[in-house]
Amino acid sequence: MQTSKKIVILGHFGVGKTSLIRRFVEDSFSDNYKVSIGVHITKKVVEIAAGDSMSLILWDLEGTDDLETIRNSYLLGTHGVIFVFDVTRPSTFQNINTDLKIVTEKLPNIPLLVIGNKTDLVVIKELEELLNKNQISTDFLTSAKTGDAVNDVFLKLVNQLNGAT
Repeated sequence: MQTSKKIVILGHFGVGKTSLIRRFVEDSFSDNYKVSIGVHITKKVVEIAAGDSMSLILWDLEGTDDLETIRNSYLLGTHGVIFVFDVTRPSTFQNINTDLKIVTEKLPNIPLLVIGNKTDLVVIKELEELLNKNQISTDFLTSAKTGDAVNDVFLKLVNQLNGAT
């Protein structure tokens, strides 16, 4: 049996949302940066048990500095959210608690994972100190470039959704 789940990937401009999806779906990475305009939809089927699978419909929403401006029509039918920030750009996470509050108000009771991306560009110990100092909690620290923890993000969300089916 196959179930289908809509996953929305949110975050500011240039945090690596598209690269994370490309790494997960195609196991590839490109340094060529192209701005997502509107929404780009990708699909990947993940096996969850013998004979059972989950079709992930990944909605890559354009980056925005104001999550209030996201079209509500993009969010209809969402089963899970991945919020991504760029660990090298504090401007993408300095107001993260406000951003996450907006997301949870728009999508209450939906699994939400918080991802710090681009860890290949920083010293992890220094990053962890910065995040702790600013009381920022993440579910995963990833690198779309190297693939570090990318599959783990999506598989954790699949497990959460599978328990909620």
